[in-house]
Parts: sequence; structure tokens; C-alpha cells
Amino acid sequence: MSFSLHILKFYTIPQSFSNFVNMNRICIWAFLVSFLLLTRSTRSEDDVQSTLVKFIQKLTSSNDIPDPTWGWNLSSDPCKDQWKGVTCSNKTFQVQKLQLDGLNFAGIFDPWILCTGDKSFAESLTELSLNDNRLRVENLDEISSCKYLSRLHLRGNMFSGNLPDSMSRLNNLKILEISQNQFSGVLPDLARISGLTEFLAQDNELSGFIPKFDFSNFLKFNVSKNNFSGPIPDGGSRFPASSFDNNLGLCGEPLPNECLKEDKPKSGYSRDQILMFAGYFLIGLVIVLLILYKFCSKGKKNKKVSDSIDIKVEASDYDGSTKPSIMSNDKSADSKSESSATSAESAKSLVVLSSPEVNGLKFEELLKAPAELIGRGKHGSVYKVICESQGLTMAVKRIKDWSLSSNDFKIRMKRLDQVRHPRVLPPIAFYCSKQEKLLVYEYQPNGSLFKLLHGDQVTFDWSSRLSLAATIAKALSFMHEELREDLLAHGNLKSSNILLNENMEPCISEYGLRVENQDRSMVSISNIQSAEENGEQNTFKSDVYAFGVILLEMLTGKAASVQNNGMDLARYVVSVIKEEWTGEVFDRGLSREGASEERMVNLLQIAIQCVNESPEARPSISQVAVMIDAIKEEDDMSMDVSQV
Repeated sequence: MSFSLHILKFYTIPQSFSNFVNMNRICIWAFLVSFLLLTRSTRSEDDVQSTLVKFIQKLTSSNDIPDPTWGWNLSSDPCKDQWKGVTCSNKTFQVQKLQLDGLNFAGIFDPWILCTGDKSFAESLTELSLNDNRLRVENLDEISSCKYLSRLHLRGNMFSGNLPDSMSRLNNLKILEISQNQFSGVLPDLARISGLTEFLAQDNELSGFIPKFDFSNFLKFNVSKNNFSGPIPDGGSRFPASSFDNNLGLCGEPLPNECLKEDKPKSGYSRDQILMFAGYFLIGLVIVLLILYKFCSKGKKNKKVSDSIDIKVEASDYDGSTKPSIMSNDKSADSKSESSATSAESAKSLVVLSSPEVNGLKFEELLKAPAELIGRGKHGSVYKVICESQGLTMAVKRIKDWSLSSNDFKIRMKRLDQVRHPRVLPPIAFYCSKQEKLLVYEYQPNGSLFKLLHGDQVTFDWSSRLSLAATIAKALSFMHEELREDLLAHGNLKSSNILLNENMEPCISEYGLRVENQDRSMVSISNIQSAEENGEQNTFKSDVYAFGVILLEMLTGKAASVQNNGMDLARYVVSVIKEEWTGEVFDRGLSREGASEERMVNLLQIAIQCVNESPEARPSISQVAVMIDAIKEEDDMSMDVSQV
């Protein structure tokens, strides 16, 4: 019995001791892991400080910082102590922007220090600006290692030599500014950077051909005062001639000098034969010119008769409590005799206003007012017009060759005037004739959603994108509900038609100007039958498709018109998701700011439903609005919790 007790004690004591040892092991491991993480974090911060100090020492060609108040030393933190020119993420506390413009640096810009020497720093840097210094450059080819750069500003320095081919690998670059330097040689294939929206390279010594950029994506472009040669690529004519001036070898629109065609082989005709043929040609040319002159003179006379008709603006009385009505001059036209049919037709073609602010404005005044071309599309142009007599700035949409008759156009405008939503921009006036139609809107000063997304002017965070998407969906849902019986959808919905007012609130523009089907699935043979049987459904489902594309633009940061491996944006995103690479489609700026990947995926799923090939499989815009509103409520709740 005594022996058994001793045995029991022998086994009991080691078991307690084993538990004690295990607990100690856990504590030791926890301590070691915490110590390693703390050491790694501290070392990472030290690495960033060391990288930045080395960088500025090379910029200044000195080991001393020009001004101690700037920070930029190893004993302080670049984010917490707010070093001069350094901008950090509020969530990750990583350096995102270096803006060192106009500081009179005269040393060396060495991208190796930032982009290759410290990999973690290169992954967080999105903007580098060294404008208006006196810097020279070394190791510029290393700039490609800063692969998340979206803006690179190097204007007004002493940089020289060729731009490296590696620069074309900056796939996230949106703005590249290298103007007023001494760069030479041929440009790398920058056309490979699909998201590039601004390229400013004037006042250099660059030569060779201009790459075949997709100019439809560009907001700013200037290569003037260089040594470029050859034809300007297709699409370059959307920019003024000043963007290409002072390149002696350049030709083609918008420059006045045309490109010369290749010389044809000699015909072997004698000198006398050539002179004879030239004489015949000149005689024929004179005859043709005389005929054209007679036709033109006759046309001008007819035009003067038509222009002599006084086209005036009429508007209803407005007392602030009733909605303004649209009036025309149909009664006066009907009272005219058949002999004055031409005059009657012109009198019907009036600018009809629905806003008291522009009461009394004449069509002639609108045409003569100072105008600036701010947009051009397949079916028309948009002008910024300043009417000094009215004290108003307006946007005028000019549409040509629209098959919609003048009478149907007037009916449509009157119907749209009856349906108002604060986030849908209504036309305040319109003019129509057989040849063209004009629509007048209030000018919105802050550009479009397209410019906000792809121009990279201001930070566009996740919460703002989600709120904007919810607002657009609700406004579009309201318009669809009110105009369903009229079969009147938007018809041309895109990010450039989402305008931003003075408070940065979105406004849907050009509602109801459906010139052609924008939905590529609507023109497929397999859908023709269903489109005929269910025209109402497909008319509005085209808007749903277009809204889905806008959601994809906001989620990916890519323009809808940019080709991705030969596919449009919708097909590209769908193909990436099928390969289970969902995380690869999101705008890296959203990921870096710490946006919820779960909610981004939820919004992406809604967008994928909207761009379904089959119109019948797409949700209605009211269903889309409800789904997005649910994501927004969840996002707002998470922000409230995080602030507590």
C-alpha cells in the first residue's frame, strides 16, 4: 500500500511539472514572436528613414539638410513628424507621396535609392514630384521598380539622355510630366501604359516617331518644341496644334502641313506632253471652280433668306411655385400661307427655354457668345458658352445627323422637363432643325467622373466611390420608374456623362439622348428576337449594362475604352474572375488605403450581374440601387464603429 502511494506520487509530480514547463514554453514563444515583430517594425521604419535621408542627400549633393525644420533626419519619423514634402497614408502610415517641387535642388536624382534599394518603400510610393529644380539624373532605368507610381512629375530640371525602355513597364502610371528638360532620343513604347491620361514632354530634344497612343483616354497631351518627325498618330487631332508645334518633321492634323505621299515612279512622258496635260488640267479646274462658285452663291442667297427670320427665345412666366412650361411658336407658323412655307418651318425651329434665369436669350446670342470646345464624341460636340448679358456659363451639346425628327425631339424634351430629380441634370433650353439639334445645360465646374477616376486630380477613396455609385443608382432608378411607359431610358450612360457640381455631387447628364445602342450584347444576332419581343425591357437593361461598366471603372481604376488583351473592360474583368484572380482586378489605390475587400467583392458581384450578356438576366436598376445601398449601410456602420 505504501509502495503504491509512492508510485502515485512519482507520476503525479512529473505531470504537474510538465504542465508548468509547457506554460513556460508558450510564454517564451509569445515573447519571442512579439520581440521579432517589434524588431521588424522598428527596422522597417529605420529603413524608410535611411532611404529618404540618402535620397535627399543626393538631391542636395550634401550630407546636410538645407533646413532643419524640414525633418528629414534619422531621429524623427517621416509620417508622425510630418517631414516637408512627405505625404503618408492615414491608415497604414506608409509614405505614399514625395512632393519636392521648386526647392532649388542641384544634385542628382537617383531612382535606385527609392525604387530598388528599399522594396517596401517602392511598393507604397504612388507619386513622385521633383518639378522646377536643377537636378541631373542617374539610373533612370530603375524607376520601373516603383511599379505602383501613378504620377511622375520631373518638369523643369537638367535631365538629359534617353528615356529608358523600362519606363513603359510603369503599368499604373496615369500622369507623366517630363517637360522643360534635355531628354533626347526616341520615346519608349509608352502606348503600352493603358491607363495613361496625361503626357507632357514639351521643350526637350526628343526625336523619332510619336508612339501610337490611344488619344481618346488623354486629358492632356503636349510634345511641342522637340525634334519629332513623321505623321501624327490617329486621334491626335483632338488636341490643338500647339500640342505639336515646333517639330519640323511632324505632319498631319492638327498641324497645317500635310504629310507627303511617296513619290510615284516616273511616267516617261516628254516635257511638251507634261505641259500639255498641265494645261488641260488647269482649264478643267477653272471650269469646275466656276460651277462651284455659282452653286455657292445661290446657296448663300437662300441662307440669307433663312437667316433673316428672327429666331427668338420664349419662356413661360415663372413665379417660383409652378414648374416652367415650354412654349413654341406653332400658332404663328400655322397662320402663314403655303407660299411662305419655308419661313414657317424656320419659325418652328426655336430655342425653347425652361429656366427663368435665361429668359430673353436669343439663339443668335447663343451662337455668338464666346465658346470653348470641352468634348467631342461620335455624334456631336460639347461647348462651354459664356453669355455675358445673362451672367451665365452654360454647356451646349450640339448633335448632328440624328434621325429623330424635330417634332419627336420637341416631344421628348417636353416630357423630360416634366420629370425632375436633383441628381439628373435637366436641359434648360433646346433648339432643333433638320440639320442639327442643340441642348443647353447649366455648366458643372468640377468636370466628370471619368476625369475624377482617370485624371488623378484628387484622392477618390472607397467611401466616396461607394456613395457616388449609390447616388447614381437611385437617380437612375427614379428616372426609369417615371419614364417606363414612355420607353425613355438614358441611352448613353458613361462616366464622362456623370458630371460633378460645385459641391462635388454627381449629376447624370444627357438623359434621353439615345443616338445608338451602346450595349454590345444588344446588337448580337441571338438577341434580336428577344429585343423585338421585349423592347421595353431591353431599352432599360442597356442602361443597367452601362451602369455596370461604370461600377467596374470605379472598382478597377481602368477606363472603359481601354483594351485589355484585346477585350473591353467588362469582358476583361469577367475573364480574370473566371481564373480566380479576383483580387487582381481592384484599383491598387483602394487596396493601399485599406478598403474592405469583402465589400469591394460584393460591389464587383453586382457589377458582373449588370454586364451579363443576356439583358433578361440583368437585374433592374431599382434592384441594383437596393443592393448597393445595403453595402453602403454596412460600410457606414463599420466606419462608425472604428471611430468609437
